[in-house]
Amino acid sequence: MKTALLLSGGMDSLALAWWKKPDIAFTVDYGQMAAEAEIAASTQVCKTLGIEHHVLRIDCRTLGSGDMAGAKEDALAPASDWWPYRNQLLLTLVAMKAVALGVKQLWIGTVKADGTHRDGTPEFVDLISKLLAYQEGGIQISAPAITLSTSELIREAKVPRSLLAWAHSCHKANVACGQCRGCNKYIEVYRELDHDLDATA
Repeated sequence: MKTALLLSGGMDSLALAWWKKPDIAFTVDYGQMAAEAEIAASTQVCKTLGIEHHVLRIDCRTLGSGDMAGAKEDALAPASDWWPYRNQLLLTLVAMKAVALGVKQLWIGTVKADGTHRDGTPEFVDLISKLLAYQEGGIQISAPAITLSTSELIREAKVPRSLLAWAHSCHKANVACGQCRGCNKYIEVYRELDHDLDATA
């Protein structure tokens, strides 16, 4: 069964790439502010692991909200990095390419903390998987790390520090701003892992 991963280049999807070693990875430039850095990080990870890498470019910035789109937050936004229907959008776009490549299993790097958004919950993953599996190609979606924190995922996957250093988590720019929720998470995770990761790896 051919497997694939939605690879953003952030810590979660990077760790999942190392852990699960998918056949194919997809990175989407959908108009997010940090697209080029995410693509660079994902490209390096795929090169290191020997994963077939596809970059999809579909500009949806006019549909975005908040930090990732460089726009004002929508009134419904539960957090500054909320982009309406983002995971649904990305999984649909990737599935459109993946089905032509014979992919049957598509992984998404959702972790426990993502449950603050509806599209980061187990219920969402189950629903979107049923929807795509119902359609031609029968692709199934799963989130192997959805019960884990980012630190737990990295420990479980045994990601070397040299690879983790490529992760780009900033929501606002191609160079880390150090102030957004993505950057804050990156810093916090490194602090948690500081005594666990092999600095020489």
